[in-house]
Amino acid sequence: MNAQTASSFEPGFVEHLARNRYFDRTFEVEAVKVLPGEYYVTTTDMVLVTVLGSCVSACIRDREKGIGGMNHFMLADAGDYSQTSASARYGTYAMEVLINHLLKIGARRDRLEAKVFGGGRVMASLAASLVGERNSAFVREYLAIEGIPIAAADLLDLHPRKVYFFPRNGRVLVKKIARLHNDTLVRREREYASRLVDAPMTGDVELFT
Repeated sequence: MNAQTASSFEPGFVEHLARNRYFDRTFEVEAVKVLPGEYYVTTTDMVLVTVLGSCVSACIRDREKGIGGMNHFMLADAGDYSQTSASARYGTYAMEVLINHLLKIGARRDRLEAKVFGGGRVMASLAASLVGERNSAFVREYLAIEGIPIAAADLLDLHPRKVYFFPRNGRVLVKKIARLHNDTLVRREREYASRLVDAPMTGDVELFT
């Protein structure tokens, strides 16, 4: 069973599941590309892929069952786990929805481990406000509070990263992108940041759009 066939899950989970599926010919497995504001969980042998600039991805898995998932989020401005700003809400939601969905498909909290990536100074407009640094500090603090150990991390730096996560065995491959040949990554993160800033606040947690 994978996340997209789990029709019994409430709509709040389904709305933000990554839907960009393809077959990765390099690794000869099914793959899902996780874009800003999305996440994906799976019980099957596949690879989850994302490209990160200022954003952060947490790759979390049950180390015994091989159930795992990945998210991709950005904190839009200053904030941390204990604050009630819009940025902390988005970051907290991105982590909570991933962890809760993993638990719903059979993972156990005491067996969870995380690998975290991203937070680079890629966008000049965000570098001055230290968004990457705050994202990195946020994800470390959140996982420490939740008691989920970080098994590996590749955070900060100046370059974008392409991350391949294999939930079944926990393997992660990270490719640093020295030069961007187009502005796709920067445009995606800029548009994502704008959606976070412009979205109306409702209730205790504002969901990604």
